[in-house]
Amino acid sequence: MDENNRLLLLELNPPNPWDLQPRSPEELAFGEVQITYLTHACMDLKLGDKRMVFDPWLIGPAFARGWWLLHEPPSDWLERLCQADLIYISHLHSDHLSYPTLKKLAGRRPDIPIYVGNTERPVFWNLNQSGVQLTNINVVPFGIWQQVDKNLRFMILMDGVHPEMDTCIIVEYKGHKILNTVDCTRPNGGRLPMKVALMMSDFAGGASGFPMTFSGGKFTEEWKAQFIKTERKKLLNYKARLVKNLQPRIYCPFAGYFVESHPSDKYIKETNTKNDPNELNNLIKKNSDVITWTPRPGATLDLGRMLKDPTDSKGIIEPPEGTKIYKDSWDFEPYLEILNAAVGDEIFLHSSWIKEYFTWAGFKDYNLVVRMIETDEDFNPFPGGYDYLVDFLDLSFPKERPQREHPYEEIHSRVDVIRHVVKNGLLWDELYIGFQTRLQRDPDIYHHLFWNHFQIKLPLTPPNWKSFLMCCEQNGPGILQFSTERTNEPNRNKFSVENKA
Repeated sequence: MDENNRLLLLELNPPNPWDLQPRSPEELAFGEVQITYLTHACMDLKLGDKRMVFDPWLIGPAFARGWWLLHEPPSDWLERLCQADLIYISHLHSDHLSYPTLKKLAGRRPDIPIYVGNTERPVFWNLNQSGVQLTNINVVPFGIWQQVDKNLRFMILMDGVHPEMDTCIIVEYKGHKILNTVDCTRPNGGRLPMKVALMMSDFAGGASGFPMTFSGGKFTEEWKAQFIKTERKKLLNYKARLVKNLQPRIYCPFAGYFVESHPSDKYIKETNTKNDPNELNNLIKKNSDVITWTPRPGATLDLGRMLKDPTDSKGIIEPPEGTKIYKDSWDFEPYLEILNAAVGDEIFLHSSWIKEYFTWAGFKDYNLVVRMIETDEDFNPFPGGYDYLVDFLDLSFPKERPQREHPYEEIHSRVDVIRHVVKNGLLWDELYIGFQTRLQRDPDIYHHLFWNHFQIKLPLTPPNWKSFLMCCEQNGPGILQFSTERTNEPNRNKFSVENKA
C-alpha cells in the first residue's frame, strides 16, 4: 500500500539464471559433442571427454505394468550407462526413474553420480523400498549452474505447473546450450533460453488415464475418440509454437515412445492414440527454419557438424541397416510376478487393513465418497476381493452411501496392482497413469485435491504393516466374509464385512 492507502502492483522481473556468468560459444570440433538416442527419454551425451545420460529407462515396465518400451534399446545400453560420468533424472515417474534399469546399473557401478532437482517430493523418495543400492545421489538447487569441468556445466529448473515433482535441464558445453524440457507442462514457468543449439521435449500425449479409463455419462467411445483427437492436436500445435518462439537450431521430439503392449491392455492401446513425431517435425519446418531430428535407437547427432552445416551427411549417423528399431516382444512375467506376490499377502487377510491404509494416507476433511472395487484382469469383481466405501469427509468406512449431498466416485482396480501399491505405500500414478483402473464419477468433476494427494502427497515412508500384523495377531486370527449387494435404488450400494474369530 502506498502513502494514500492505494494498492501498488509490482511485477517481478528477475534475471534469467542461465544468463549469469555468460559464455560465448566456441567452435566445436567434429565428434566433440555427440548425442545418441537410446530409447523413450534416454539420451547419451558425449560432451568433450565427459559422458552424461538423461532418464535411463531401458528395461521393464513403467507405471506398474501399463507402459512398455516402444523402441528396442541398443544392445550396449548397459555399457553406455556404466561409462557415464553423470546421470540426470528429471522426476520420479517410472518412465524416467526406472528402478529395474538402475538395479542393473547399481550391480556394476553403485557409486555413479546421479543428479536430481530439489523437488518438494524427493525424486528418490522410494530408494530404500526399491532395494537398489545407489550411493552417490546429488540433490541440487534450482537455477544454479553446476560446474562439471572447465567446459561443461548444467542447470536444473523446476516446472511451473508441477513444481513439487517435475524438472527440466539446461546443459552447456563451451557456450552451446542443450535444453531438455522433458515432461514439464510449463518448464520454468514459461521462461526459457532462446536460440539454444539443441532442444528436446515430449510430444506424444497419452500419459494419463483420462479419458480412456472413464465410463458412464458423456464418456462414450465417440466422445473419447473426439476428445483424444482434439487434445493431441492441441499438444502438437503448442509444441510447434514453443519451438517457433524459442528458435533452437535443432529440435528433437522424444519422451513419448511407449506402448501399452500387455494383451490385457489391448483396449487402451487401440484407444490411446499418440502424436507422430514426424507430423510435429513437419509442422515445425513449415513455420520456421528449425532443423528437426526424429530419433531412432542408436542414432547419433554430431552437434559440431550440424551447427556448421545442417546438410552434412555425417551430421546424423543412423543405426546400421538391419538394426531392430521397434520391440516386438516384452518380458512380462518377472514383473507381473512381483505384482502378483502382493495378492496373497497376509495383510489382506484382515479387513482392518482398509482403515490402516487410508489413515496412513492422511487425506480427509473433504466431501467425497469413493467406492473401491478390486477386480480381475478384465475389471470384473475379483472373487473374494474387497469392495468398500470410503467417506473422506470424516474418514469413515460406511456400509452404504451417506444421506447428505456428496460427490461420488467408483474406482475399479486390478487386484494385483492395487494391493502392490497399498502394501508398498506407492503413489497412485501406478494405477491411474498405468491404466490399471476404470472410473466412474457423479457428478463429472475432477477432484484435484483428492487425486493430487494420492498421486504426489502420500507419506514418504510406507505403512507399518509389521506393526499392523502384530496387532492383528494379538486380537486373534480373522476369517473374512464379504458381500456386495446392489439395490435397485440409484447410486445406493451396500457393503458389509464380517471379521469372525
